[in-house]
Amino acid sequence: MRILIAEDDFASRKVILKFLSEYGDCDVTVDGMEAIDAFMMALEEDNPYDLICLDVMMPIMDGYQALKNIRDIESEHNIPDEDRVKIIMTTALNEQKNVKKAFELGCTVYCAKPIDMERLKSTLEQLGLL
Repeated sequence: MRILIAEDDFASRKVILKFLSEYGDCDVTVDGMEAIDAFMMALEEDNPYDLICLDVMMPIMDGYQALKNIRDIESEHNIPDEDRVKIIMTTALNEQKNVKKAFELGCTVYCAKPIDMERLKSTLEQLGLL
């Protein structure tokens, strides 16, 4: 599995990377713009990501903007829904309006911080990634 972790907080990034590296090859970015660049490079190399863990609150471009851009890129490339990357939004913002916005923009799963790793593993299994 190819995984992209977009997380600006060092501690969160380290925990997520340690956990997910057991299940696949992980790339790491620290803002939404880097996440989009990494996503585009993977598409151009015909080696797309299977999973993106995308933090909502990041510098330069937040997770919502990155999510919208990624979904727009997939649409421009005519990638069918079943082949689109699974995107897990990770955030401490758990208000209903934030969750609703993430799903409206096309996230697959919304995961509150601190991340429960057993629950994350279960989610990956449900998505067919494990």
